Amino acid sequence: MWINGQPGESIAATDRGLHYGDGLFETLLIQKGRAILLDQHLHRLQQGCAVLGLDYPLSLNEEIQQFLDSKQATDAVLKIILSRGSGGRGYKPPALPDPVRILQLHPLPANIARNAERGISVILCQHPVSTNSRLAGLKHLNRLDQVLASMELPEGIDEGLMLDDSGILIEGTRSNIFLVLADRLYTPDLSRAGVAGIMRSWLIERFAAQQIDVQISRISNAQLGEISEMFICNSVFGIWPVTQMVLADKTVDLHSGPITRQAQQYLHEIYHDE
Repeated sequence: MWINGQPGESIAATDRGLHYGDGLFETLLIQKGRAILLDQHLHRLQQGCAVLGLDYPLSLNEEIQQFLDSKQATDAVLKIILSRGSGGRGYKPPALPDPVRILQLHPLPANIARNAERGISVILCQHPVSTNSRLAGLKHLNRLDQVLASMELPEGIDEGLMLDDSGILIEGTRSNIFLVLADRLYTPDLSRAGVAGIMRSWLIERFAAQQIDVQISRISNAQLGEISEMFICNSVFGIWPVTQMVLADKTVDLHSGPITRQAQQYLHEIYHDE
């Protein structure tokens, strides 16, 4: 782990990221020593810094490469954390904060390839996503909704689907969602809640390049039983087809359909052809 560009193992107990979740993070795939979609991740981080009033570290790209080189990283997960740094008691930030940068490497999760091939089971979580249009889309450090929702997942269930308080589908606990309903491709509207994932954005652009329209829409809980195809995505595991969805009143069996397979083919381009 590096802290502010140097090897380290600890941060100050007064750090505002610890006390208030006052910061941002990015999690991305390292494949054969290369950070996948790094520019897009750093752009989102920069946008988040603007919203939170944090200074974006202009040397971060170079620092990341130096960190990966020092670790001789091949296939791994890179986590980037930006905290506002230390401050006194109370919510109001210091006038001149001293932000903290943290770079961490983690092993790849198990079963990425198997789940991509065989598909996964998901459950509809009871804990809702909090709505706040000012923070919607950001990957900020306040992740209690996802923590509590993930505690609902029983053995054998790979992901949980999360609604907002009004019963509108938003995201997975660690993923974004695409689904096919009445032969049209949808992804949930994230203007009021949720994380605007890098893989989600990349796929929307890639589908558009192939004249496939992705409807960004408010999808209700009631519509979930009518879908014909669903996949989830994030920047680490890529794309996983959903083959079983456990709802409150029934279980829906799905299959890895043509849209999901097309998306996985697009993914092959950035994993192998960049």
